Amino acid sequence: MPILTTLIALPFLGAVLLLLLPETARTACRWLTVLLCTVHLALSSWLWFQFDPQLVGYQFAENHDWITMALGQFGIISIDYSVGTDGLSLPMVWLTSLVMLVGAVSSFEIKEKERAYYALYLLLMGSVVGCFVALDLFLFFLFFEFMLLPMYFLIGIWGGPRREYASLKFFIYTLAGSVFILLVMIGLYLSVIDPVETALNIGLVQDRAQITGDVLAEVQSLVSQLQIDPAQLVHTFEIPYLTNPRNFVPESLLSTMAGHEIFGLSARLLAFLMLFIGFAVKLPMVPLHTWLPDAHVEAPTPISVVLAGILLKIGGYGFFRIAYEIFPDGAIYFADWIAGLGVLSIVYGAFNALSQKDLKRLIAYSSVSHMGFVLLGLAALTPEGANAAIYQLFSHGILSPMLFLVVGVVYARTHDRNIDHYQGLASTMPAYTGLTAIAFFASLGLPGFSGFIGEFFSLMGAFNSLYIPVWMVVAGGFGLILGAGYFLWTFQRVFLGKRWSTHDAQLLTDLNVREKLMLIPLALLSLFFGILPGTVFAITEGYVLEFMKHF
Repeated sequence: MPILTTLIALPFLGAVLLLLLPETARTACRWLTVLLCTVHLALSSWLWFQFDPQLVGYQFAENHDWITMALGQFGIISIDYSVGTDGLSLPMVWLTSLVMLVGAVSSFEIKEKERAYYALYLLLMGSVVGCFVALDLFLFFLFFEFMLLPMYFLIGIWGGPRREYASLKFFIYTLAGSVFILLVMIGLYLSVIDPVETALNIGLVQDRAQITGDVLAEVQSLVSQLQIDPAQLVHTFEIPYLTNPRNFVPESLLSTMAGHEIFGLSARLLAFLMLFIGFAVKLPMVPLHTWLPDAHVEAPTPISVVLAGILLKIGGYGFFRIAYEIFPDGAIYFADWIAGLGVLSIVYGAFNALSQKDLKRLIAYSSVSHMGFVLLGLAALTPEGANAAIYQLFSHGILSPMLFLVVGVVYARTHDRNIDHYQGLASTMPAYTGLTAIAFFASLGLPGFSGFIGEFFSLMGAFNSLYIPVWMVVAGGFGLILGAGYFLWTFQRVFLGKRWSTHDAQLLTDLNVREKLMLIPLALLSLFFGILPGTVFAITEGYVLEFMKHF
């Protein structure tokens, strides 16, 4: 089986296998999930080392006809099972494998309905990987929507006291954002043709082996001159075709030449805004972020790890792969507004984190702030800004799980996350204190750790941008100071000073072996990628150079 299909199918097959096990096989469910996640990480690592950064385009690509349907004068719809990976998706696939393995080990604390829990967990994993490798927008949307279902139940069944409210809020927010994406998909279907399938359909060539660049150019020329019957046009959701303006039908809704307007705004700009809103909910961006703190507070620790480490990244990935690549004119037109929203997220998230007493809610708002740097780097439309945005997604995917795990350590012992109820833990929990210090200092952007690289290059890319005023860069830098404030204040309050707690001292034992196995690798990875950021930049650089050609 091809490697990318294997990475998608393995978790789904594992979920089916778990459901075939008896309800009493709790230990088997745990270890089978860990085994599958370990194999998945090994395959993703192999994919990383086999990837050739010098090649342009998608690698390990697979394409199979899936749905073909004639729709009369609306042409022929063609939907393919199309997957592939490049410098944008590969780091996200590897990160998914890593975080899901860490979350599986963390899930040993789940003590009820374990078979259903691990089955849903693996369904979520397969859906996320599918999102990152899908090259057909329809296929991407199916995975994007399907992952709502397992996450809804994982929070709603195994979450905290207000889990029903948090899971419903998460579901409604994301579903509402998906509606905007769906509407744009319909517009793109009506506007874009598949030049390969159209050439075959009109008899220009007899088989795919005869397809050349000249043939594609001829089809595009015939379409631009309206010399092909609309009923013979084969419309597509293939993302590589959607990003090429020459595949848009003249006078279609989203054509670059038609100039259609909706509510006095260009149809293409409106489509970009709709996609932006849909993915901004997932990122999340202020003011569409309010579902995130509630979801994190009520979710069990392993689900918070997955939510922060992976699911938020799909929003940033969607900006790159879909909104920006298909509608670069919208990205340029709204660049300063997007940068402003990024700065607002940085500062607003940091101020909210400063005011929190609940450790989980503090870290949730820190994620809002850190994702603001992704928006700032992306809005810059510079190579360093785009590289930084991808790197920040990757780095945050390592650091945020570590932050939620360290909170989960004390919560598992006392069922209390209130900062005011702890003081001086360093005297009795030295290993826990040391790893928490690494997580905090790496997250606040200390040089030598991965968190510094993403934030530094985001600010540098914004400073060099033609579209972003300098005051926004300064405001973003102010967010770094606020980040240092809430992390250092929390660390000083909880770990330093005289030992004190509202809980029995016997409960606050130091890290056990399982907890060390989760935290130490993440700490080492943050240090490794902080010292050797070129490991990631070597993968992303080729994609970014191609990405910038859209602008």
